[in-house]
Amino acid sequence: MGRIISNFFISLDGVVEAPDKWHFPYFDDDMGAVVSDGMAANTAFLMGRTLYDEWAAYWPESTDEPFASHFNEATKYVLSSSLTDPAWQNTTVLRDVEAVRRIKDATDGDIGMSGSATTVRRLLAGGLLDELRLLVHPIVVGRGQRLFEDTATHKLALTRSRTLSSGVLDLAYTPAS
Repeated sequence: MGRIISNFFISLDGVVEAPDKWHFPYFDDDMGAVVSDGMAANTAFLMGRTLYDEWAAYWPESTDEPFASHFNEATKYVLSSSLTDPAWQNTTVLRDVEAVRRIKDATDGDIGMSGSATTVRRLLAGGLLDELRLLVHPIVVGRGQRLFEDTATHKLALTRSRTLSSGVLDLAYTPAS
C-alpha cells in the first residue's frame, strides 16, 4: 500500500494560494534540497483539477530542468469529476475519493502532492492523507486561500521540524490516532 504525502508552501497566516507571488525570495539551496528529496521519493503524483490545469499548461513545454522532466514523465492522477480527456502524458483521472483509495492500495511507494488544498482537505476527511509537509514561510500574505478553511477538526502529530537558513520552517505532520 502506498502513502499519500502532501507538500505545501505556506505563509504564517496559512495562505497557500499563489505562492509564485511570495515564495521565491525564500527559495535557496536548503529548500531546493527539501523539494528535490521529496520529489525523488515519489512513485506517482496526485493533484486536483485546478492544479492540473495550471501545470498541464506549463510543464509540457517547460525547459525548467530537472523539474520539467520529472513532472512530465511521472505517473499523474487527477481527482476530478469534470476532466474528461487529459492531454498531459501519463495522466489518469480519478472521479472520486474511493478511486484514490484504490490507487493508494495498489501503489507501492509514495504518491506525492504539491498544492491542491481542496483535494488535501477531502483526503484528510476521508482518512487517506498519510503525511502533511509544510514549508512555512516567514511572511504574512494577508489574503488568499488558506490550507484549512471551514473544515472539521483533525488532530495531527508533528514528526519533523527544522529551520532552513532562510527562516522557513520545514515541518511534517501525520494524522494523530
